[in-house]
This record gives sequence, C-alpha cells and structure tokens, in this order.
Amino acid sequence: MDKEKKGRGEKLIRDTFFDVIDVAWPTLVIFLVIIIIIRIGYLKNNHKKFVFYSEGMNLLFLVYILLLFELVTMKDVSVVGGTNFIPFTEIMRYKIGSTLFYQQVVGNIILFIPFGYFASYYVKIKKPFIAFIITLLSSAVIETVQYYIGRSFDIDDIILNVVGGLIGFLLYYFLEVIRKKLPSFFQKPFFYNLVMILFFGLLALYFLNFFNFGGI
Repeated sequence: MDKEKKGRGEKLIRDTFFDVIDVAWPTLVIFLVIIIIIRIGYLKNNHKKFVFYSEGMNLLFLVYILLLFELVTMKDVSVVGGTNFIPFTEIMRYKIGSTLFYQQVVGNIILFIPFGYFASYYVKIKKPFIAFIITLLSSAVIETVQYYIGRSFDIDDIILNVVGGLIGFLLYYFLEVIRKKLPSFFQKPFFYNLVMILFFGLLALYFLNFFNFGGI
C-alpha cells in the first residue's frame, strides 16, 4: 500500500512537471534559441573559450528558472488568494501519503532542490546559513508575488522551499567534497564535458520516451 501511495505521489509530481513544460515550451524554445545565439556570438566576438560543461550548467539554470517562473505564476492562478502566517498550519493538514501531501509538501521541497544547488554552484556557498538566507529571500519574494496575482501567501511554502534549498546546498557540498578527492584526471574539463554530454543525452532520451510512450 505504501509503495502504491509512493507511486501515485511520484506520478503526480512528474505529471505536474510535464504539465508545466507543455504550457511553457514555446517560451522556453524561443528564449533558449535567442540566448544560445547571443552567447555564441559573445564568445566568438570576444575570443572566449567555449567550455561545454560550464555553458551546459548555465543553460540548465536558465531552463530551471523559466520553468519555476511558469509554475509559480501561471499554474492555478484562478485559485482565490489568501494568507497563512502561522508555521506548519497547512503542512499538518495533509495526511502523509495523500495526493495533497505529495503535491503541497513533497512538491514544494523538490521544487527548490535545484535552486539550492544552482545558488551554491554560482555563489560558491560553503556555509548552509548563506544558502538559507538566499533561499528564504527568494521564496518570500515568490510568495509575495503570488499573493498579488490572486494566489496565496503561505509561510509553510517558504519553510518547505527553504528545506529544499538546503538539500540542494548539501548536494552541492558533498559533490564538491567527492570531486576534490578524485584523481586529477577526473577534475579536468574533458571529464566534466563528458559527464555533461552524457547527462544531456540521458535527459533527451527520457523526454523522448515520455512523449512517445507516456505522454498521452
């Protein structure tokens, strides 16, 4: 039964993700094509070296930010706005394993794990307090904007987003610890480029598989 609930929760989160992509893909394609053209022009015009893994990280970050924007501003905008300033009030309403638990609790945590990782990667965060502040401020801005577009301001969403951001920071931190202990070969740009190529390849296969066999 627990496995069945977990499976439903994973499917709900995955379906929500692809629902956002289904709506956002035109904006995503146009934006990324323009950004890639401008970036290539910049590198060529200024005689800068093209580093695939670095450019790949920048691209992933832009995609994440665009999808995050789409999710927090466009989804369920018809819901009547409201406020909750009492911590854990909404979290405790959801039964563990229920649809709303996965959507509102697990989903809000997962949503900000990439944010915590990217913030740590670009800022080179070494202390969790910095990740905490950055995630807290960013989530608070999102919740405030949501309130003014007809959705709700929920302190619990901020708490869950911060948890996700800290998990993202820990992921970055431990990967950095592992990276520094690897042999010198595995710390060269060639290896990072290879990892990024494999990542994009697996990502492309996943999307192709979903849209061909599981999209309908």
